[in-house]
Amino acid sequence: MFHEVRFPVAISFGSVGGPERRTEIVALDNGGEERNTPWAQSRRRYDAGVGLRSLDDVEVLVAFFEARQGRLFGFRWKDWADFKSCRPSAQISHEDQVLGMGDQLRDEFQLVKHYRSGSQDYVRPVTKPVAGTVQVGVSGDLLTEGVDYTLDVVTGIVTFAHPPDEQAEVTAGFEYDVPVRFDTDAIQVSLATFEAGQVPDVPILEVRR
Repeated sequence: MFHEVRFPVAISFGSVGGPERRTEIVALDNGGEERNTPWAQSRRRYDAGVGLRSLDDVEVLVAFFEARQGRLFGFRWKDWADFKSCRPSAQISHEDQVLGMGDQLRDEFQLVKHYRSGSQDYVRPVTKPVAGTVQVGVSGDLLTEGVDYTLDVVTGIVTFAHPPDEQAEVTAGFEYDVPVRFDTDAIQVSLATFEAGQVPDVPILEVRR
């Protein structure tokens, strides 16, 4: 269950968090180790409590929490450290990310973001693009939404009016949100401690399909 609404950006701007991995390590008798992971994709965690600056922010947070019924409904979250298909200082371009290659048959492509370091490349599915920010291209040509393709902002799937040609590179640029939920069913705020600079813990957890 998911609400297509974004967490208040003024509060998320001051939050902390980022990607999490799960690695299982087995120590061997010879002193070596074996490492494995049950997760193909990373998962992001945040603490929204750090972004609270005033009692007005607390009121906004509590209202948002109540409307989501605690952990029941997911929502959109803007990760200010990672919300664009390009570098944070750059402008979005339709050639930012490669979605795949055409074959004259396939007409649906999932928005993705590539994370590269050395020869390694992690491909992250982007399922919550921000409406009005997405640019799509084929073989370097910028296409027109509603004419050449349609975009599902709920899933991040681009559907072309005509399948791209054989070996035509499909690219896109965009802003995106992270699908998350509260990772608690209780928010406890003490006026005395808040005014003393102590903020409540408000854990936020990415939800994956």
